[in-house]
Amino acid sequence: MVDNIHDHQNKVLIREFKEATDFEAVEKLEKNCEIGYKKGISIFMSGDPLCRIRLYPVHVMLVAQLLENGELVGAVRGCIKLVGTRFGGTDLTIGCILGLRVSPRHRRMGIGSALVKSVEEWMERNGAQYGFLATEENNVASTNLFSLKCNYVKFSSLVIYVQPVNEHLAEEALDVDVSSRHIKIEKLNIDQAVAIYKNCLRQKEIYPTDIEAILKEKLSMGTWVCFFQEEGWTGLEKKEEKDLDSIMATAPKSWAIFSIWNTSETYKLQIRRPNLLKLFHVSISHAMERILPCLKLPFMSSSSSSSSSMSSNEFHKKPFGFLFLYGIHGEGERVGELMNGVWRFGKRMGEKEKDCRVMMTELGGSDPLRAHVPQGSSSSPMTCINDLWYLKRLNGPVSDEDDELTAIRPVGNVFVDPREF
Repeated sequence: MVDNIHDHQNKVLIREFKEATDFEAVEKLEKNCEIGYKKGISIFMSGDPLCRIRLYPVHVMLVAQLLENGELVGAVRGCIKLVGTRFGGTDLTIGCILGLRVSPRHRRMGIGSALVKSVEEWMERNGAQYGFLATEENNVASTNLFSLKCNYVKFSSLVIYVQPVNEHLAEEALDVDVSSRHIKIEKLNIDQAVAIYKNCLRQKEIYPTDIEAILKEKLSMGTWVCFFQEEGWTGLEKKEEKDLDSIMATAPKSWAIFSIWNTSETYKLQIRRPNLLKLFHVSISHAMERILPCLKLPFMSSSSSSSSSMSSNEFHKKPFGFLFLYGIHGEGERVGELMNGVWRFGKRMGEKEKDCRVMMTELGGSDPLRAHVPQGSSSSPMTCINDLWYLKRLNGPVSDEDDELTAIRPVGNVFVDPREF
């Protein structure tokens, strides 16, 4: 139980979220935390306020409440997870900070710092060795809060790739069934996916240890491998085969593996004040923490075709979701060609998914696959932002040289956990 009073200009109580009574107040807080530079335009998350942490056995949501009138003016989520590293050793316990929100009218009062401190204390009580969080590189307020006030250090630099999904923007290549081309995409069963991923993860500098649990979540739509038809992959023909050596013994010279996560099933994003969207069609910054800071959607452009399936006026009334490509790993000289096939396949999946309007992925700064991410086109642009991961040692004054994680920073080839998106 968290129940702390922090003295600021107004006294604030930091306590645990009560689902039965706080749901509407948190939803209001989300809506009031407008996203974007243009006043009057906001993108907010609708749905389960705990959706980003429920999938972790140990999690918490804290709220900041004014003692004067009971108003909720801030919130933060936290969860505990185990991670492994490429450098061996024992698994590490880290606490992740997600979804920090402070009401615009109550910022610069220390409420954000108080929420971070409280969730850190909760993480320590639950065995976390490190505190971990992510934020957009251009979000100066967040980077200053975490690095200057809360003593976090930059751990990794990543890039988020975002592309619109819209059936009316289908490019010529998308009109062709990927599986009928020279590239074959085959769905794996869970056992096959787990076996291959456990081998691939050893090449990542940091990764979640519960990959099987991630793949079995209902939000994970499946795992696929991509390879050239002329090379084949006979080890996959026996669906009951789950021995890694047997599967990989016949692996083609070039291949790729990827999974798809569907956020539309748990929460959606929504744009308000559509009459102002034409003033804001170039980009949306500082949106939904790391998801929408660079999003350039066709329905937000003043030059969008009149035949678009959803006008900006209609779009704001209908929340939208996105697909997230995760666990992307590739090997071989022709992996770049395969990445094009992976991306086309993901877009086709998005077109078939109800309410899906965006597809995205995130790769570490030194991930070799970054060089092979498709660039998009004028009608369906690929946009990206720089993302930063921050880390802090929680339980003890250990120097960087002696600390297992901070000593290896910065890391660049990482596995991005879809549960945190």
